[in-house]
Amino acid sequence: MTFTQMLAAAAQKNDSLLCVGLDPDPAKFPAHLHGRADAIYQFCAAIVDATADLVCTFKPQIAYFAARRAEDQLEALIAHIHERHPGIPVVLDAKRGDIGSTAEQYAVEAFERFRADALTVNPYMGRDSVEPYLAWPDKGVFLLCRTSNAGGSDLQFLDVGGSGTQERLYERVARLAAGEWNSSGQIGLVVGATFPAEIARVREIVGDMPLLVPGIGAQGGDIAATVGAAAGGALLINSSRAILYAGQDENFAAAARRVAEETRTAINRYR
Repeated sequence: MTFTQMLAAAAQKNDSLLCVGLDPDPAKFPAHLHGRADAIYQFCAAIVDATADLVCTFKPQIAYFAARRAEDQLEALIAHIHERHPGIPVVLDAKRGDIGSTAEQYAVEAFERFRADALTVNPYMGRDSVEPYLAWPDKGVFLLCRTSNAGGSDLQFLDVGGSGTQERLYERVARLAAGEWNSSGQIGLVVGATFPAEIARVREIVGDMPLLVPGIGAQGGDIAATVGAAAGGALLINSSRAILYAGQDENFAAAARRVAEETRTAINRYR
């Protein structure tokens, strides 16, 4: 089964467009996990088990694991998701961006070592920085397009149209991703919830291509505006910190479930 098929099946089964981001920060963990060598795994696995029937995907952010030499816990976590919650795809948020043999190794890391079902990729080095990931026909590749951070406008809003026609750089990325780069149908785009007008513009360009939308919850993106702007195609709306750190005691996973369920309900209200 391809990533796109997995995503569609999980979204239908769980009636959900919610993607839970797994960004584990041990400083925010409940006290009973402090000092445990496997605290990152235990925290994330508890969140996963509490919310798996409410989501369409999970999205671990690799930096939160690598910074604490916890890549082995990331491997174990993704294996846990596949084994305990089969059919829920995993998007590894790594934002890789390089060319040639280096990109090939990043693909091996994501798809063989970590067994992710999809990967976030920075496309701003061009087509040959994306192609190595497309050699894995069952995997998804989410290209950064219009990111949720304010500084994204420094480059992504540049006019690259020429000849009297205006085209923003993020629009060019969307057009290439939906067209000549997407020969295998594996590509999706990352578009931030903090910019609903740009979400709508990207959807207009790319049709029903999957959109991964971070930025609701702690970053302040509006659910109603996001869902309305992205209507018409596959959609993964990510929330991380608001769900992960909803509780501060031993019942943290139950608190996470409560917020995840509230978020799914809010998303579905506007579908």
